[in-house]
Amino acid sequence: MFLGLDLGTSGLKALLMDDAGQVRASAQAPLSVARPRSGWSEQDPAHWIGACRAAVTALSRDHGQDMGAVVALGLSGQMHGATVIDAADRVLNPAILWNDTRAHTEAAAMDADPQFRAKTGNIVFPGFTAPKLAWLARQDPDRFDAAAKVLLPKDYLRLWLTGDYLSDLSDASGTAWLDVGARDWSDDLLAATGLTRDHMPGLVEGSAPGGALRAAVAAELGLPAGIPVAGGAGDNAASAVGVGVVEPGTAFLSLGTSGVLFVASAGYAPDPDTALHTFCHALPERWHQMGVILSATDALAWAGGVLGTAPETLTADLGDLAAPGRALFLPYLGGERTPHNDAQVRGALIGIEHATDRAALVRAVLEGVTFAFLDSLRAMQATGTAPARLIAVGGGSRSRAWLAMLATALGLPVDVPVAGDFGAAYGAARLGAMAAGHLTPGAASVPDMARTVVPDPALADAFAAGHARYMATYSALKELS
Repeated sequence: MFLGLDLGTSGLKALLMDDAGQVRASAQAPLSVARPRSGWSEQDPAHWIGACRAAVTALSRDHGQDMGAVVALGLSGQMHGATVIDAADRVLNPAILWNDTRAHTEAAAMDADPQFRAKTGNIVFPGFTAPKLAWLARQDPDRFDAAAKVLLPKDYLRLWLTGDYLSDLSDASGTAWLDVGARDWSDDLLAATGLTRDHMPGLVEGSAPGGALRAAVAAELGLPAGIPVAGGAGDNAASAVGVGVVEPGTAFLSLGTSGVLFVASAGYAPDPDTALHTFCHALPERWHQMGVILSATDALAWAGGVLGTAPETLTADLGDLAAPGRALFLPYLGGERTPHNDAQVRGALIGIEHATDRAALVRAVLEGVTFAFLDSLRAMQATGTAPARLIAVGGGSRSRAWLAMLATALGLPVDVPVAGDFGAAYGAARLGAMAAGHLTPGAASVPDMARTVVPDPALADAFAAGHARYMATYSALKELS
């Protein structure tokens, strides 16, 4: 048996996989996000450990015999979060999360330094880890000086599980301290933010061992002591392993809290001007590119909150695909990454008239997120890395209406896996199996597909026109929001 742990923004998921790759059981524990100021997003790392205890002990309670047969564990997690600890491993401040944009000034200053793009292959986005430490150094220098280690969220969880300061290369790619082509920390970039290699965890490939489970924690969780904990991956790279997107040119589209268009590549070919991310994959000698939008299902959840209706109910009554309406939504609830790199912009809803009803508003929200994905695809097309088809993953992929919209706007077939769990926790379990020698690195098969959603050519021009209006609206309103 293999256990995958995925530390997300809204919860931690524990998944039990057998040696045939079948999911035997899973459990989840919720997490909440604190937003003390506009643009801020924080969590208490102690809550991550509490969620891990809750989810894993629930599995041990209901599946004790299977949990006793676990031979390896893999980790996945939300990326970019700054978890700062002192020499006694005490957390110095709430973890600053991936969707926190308070460090936009520091990020812009770093991005203006040519060595950052040259070594990382990426724009320095405000959500990345390095500018958050620069913000801390400016706002609270005493706390910055007390920092002994800076850990990503899943690697703080690893510290509790194993006692080791380690990270994997896919997750480390999103810090703005990693030389992504060389797959190692950059001493020059660390020095530029007043840090050294001593402040960083060691690095391992995602499919390699990254520590062993401590006896005390193993006894508490109902797991065998000493089992290897894989290096693991950032959530998107783990999802890619879970859904079999490991060969060059294969791709998935993730409709989660954020939205991701992810394509695997064999080599390192960055193009930071596009605002695409070029990161190490979770497997050795592989990389990937992805476009990231900050609000995907999060935008639908916002609409549900305003309308007092569960998001899944909002999408259930939309009926057949139709051309975009007059109502238009910009989904920039907390800024945007690809392609704008604009932390300050905020969302907008325009074209409202007397005839605008709830269905029209919901369609506008889904269309806005769809057009944001099209922005990422256009960036990939400009770099020559665009995929020929996509696999849909994430909670939003359960909406047939949304998938029809995406397939038509992007002009790509969208494959929908059979019922099952092939997400980040499953990918983490696969990485655990690789670390234990039970699965060859790279041997991550694609699941069977239940159906394929194809573009509707009769509506292609209407969606192209809608996207043109969407881009024009961003240009017109970005200074006003």
